[in-house]
Amino acid sequence: MEQQRILLYVALAFILYLIWQAWQRDYGPHPLEAPAPVSAPASEQAPQSEVAPPPAASAPRVSSPDHGTSTAPGEPERPPATVHVSTDVLDLDISLQGGTLVRADLPTYPASVDRPDQPVRLFDNGERVYVAQSGLLTVDADAGRAPSHHARFETDQQRYTLAEGEDILRVPLVWTGPDGVRVLKTYVFHRGSFLVEVVHRIENGSDQPWRGFAYQQLRRSPPSQSGGSKFFGIHTFTGAAYYDGSYRKVSFSDMEDEPLRVTIDGGWIAMLQHYFFSAFIGRPELKYTVYTRVVSDTRGPQYIIGMSAPPVEVAPGASMEVDTRLWVGPKLQKQLADIAPGLELVTDYGIFTVISKPLFWLLDKIHGVIGNWGWAIVLLTLLIKLAFYKLSEASYRSMAKMRAVQPRLVALKERYGDDKQRLNQALMELYKTEKINPLGGCLPILVQIPVFIGLYWMLLETVELRQAPFMFWIRDLSAPDPYYVLPVLMGVTMFVQQKLNPAPPDPVQAKIMMALPFVFTVFFAFFPSGLVLYWLVNNLLSILQQWWITRRVEAQGASA
Repeated sequence: MEQQRILLYVALAFILYLIWQAWQRDYGPHPLEAPAPVSAPASEQAPQSEVAPPPAASAPRVSSPDHGTSTAPGEPERPPATVHVSTDVLDLDISLQGGTLVRADLPTYPASVDRPDQPVRLFDNGERVYVAQSGLLTVDADAGRAPSHHARFETDQQRYTLAEGEDILRVPLVWTGPDGVRVLKTYVFHRGSFLVEVVHRIENGSDQPWRGFAYQQLRRSPPSQSGGSKFFGIHTFTGAAYYDGSYRKVSFSDMEDEPLRVTIDGGWIAMLQHYFFSAFIGRPELKYTVYTRVVSDTRGPQYIIGMSAPPVEVAPGASMEVDTRLWVGPKLQKQLADIAPGLELVTDYGIFTVISKPLFWLLDKIHGVIGNWGWAIVLLTLLIKLAFYKLSEASYRSMAKMRAVQPRLVALKERYGDDKQRLNQALMELYKTEKINPLGGCLPILVQIPVFIGLYWMLLETVELRQAPFMFWIRDLSAPDPYYVLPVLMGVTMFVQQKLNPAPPDPVQAKIMMALPFVFTVFFAFFPSGLVLYWLVNNLLSILQQWWITRRVEAQGASA
């Protein structure tokens, strides 16, 4: 039948869509692995290209961030030490070389359900580079008057821990310049929060005004092409983003093609990956210059997105604070929406945001009542089914009427044989006589496909569902069913639905339709179990609804 053919086309189109995503993931354009140049040690390199100057026409030049360390002339370079910081939700290392965040573990987010003691690591500074750098630069020629992310800081202790009963932990780092300029760089942590304050207090003890600006940047290596890939292209964006009133993504290949330099009001910059991200968040009343860079060292290419604040001036004997905020953690939509405009958009549902976002809102409300994400998906499926009840009813009525006239359709095909024109005329006459719309069942199918894909992206991207258990063997709704029970049950329900539908008169088409349950069982074996659960429950409700409507239509036909 025509509606069966359209269902087949839609299913094949969806499969092709996911195969195209997989091709893009595995064979599409990726950042080039530029060969690492043979270069001098980091302490001897000129890092001017790693930061952007402030948006000030009066600035004659930007001082080099290599200068201004506390190492005395002739004194050998000391290896960078680190400060260990531990809160209830973060476990960090801060390098005294620039006060850079070089490691960030998330103890409340295990790497997998099978490794509950191994936390997700967001920042790292080994073979894989992902760090958060911040510092100050001067707008005059005296580079020694500001600590960039290459400057050497000092601290009183090597370990800071948020103690029981305390809600705030401050980690102070001190830099002292050669002319009496002193900078106190303080990280401020809060209990239960992934949001960190970064405060630079500039104390000008010299007899000259201090003119400079603050900058922040996120720097990371490209993702491994062999890591994190999943079947049929299930992947999300890894790269940079910024907000200037609109959410804008910047891929690593974009950075290679052309460096970015734009001015934004407030806003933020971020580095994104699946489920987790980091972001520097500006003050809403300030204008920032957002920039990107591609640099290399012996570990290969690294990609930088940064933002620099407007210049400030500190008079002799005066002091001033410049601050920013840094998020290091998961994409928690409700919290992010309260921190900065547009920050919740890092949970990126793409073109299906208009569908996925309301679905998550509703799913979250249901979860708040019942406390289990699996049962919340079951109830969400029921609500979606009720919303489309009338459309589905029209579809199943059409199918039931087609099923009732199936013997007559077969007889017409046998009568007219290969005469397609006369066969089509006879079919149209039959449909008119029996008041059957052969396309009546297509609209519900077409309408529900975007909802299904929107739910697919919602389950894939939403960190709240990561490692969320359901019941029995389903310990992670964002991962495939380890024993393939849900995909097999889903395949069985599809087979039952095929039996309830009228068989296509074309034998080849009939064989293809009967093979679909098997194909989709294999296909869904690699899908998140939460999505398979939705499809299974939807099929069960559809079978019940279709059986009831078919029974009523057949009863009406018998009484007529």
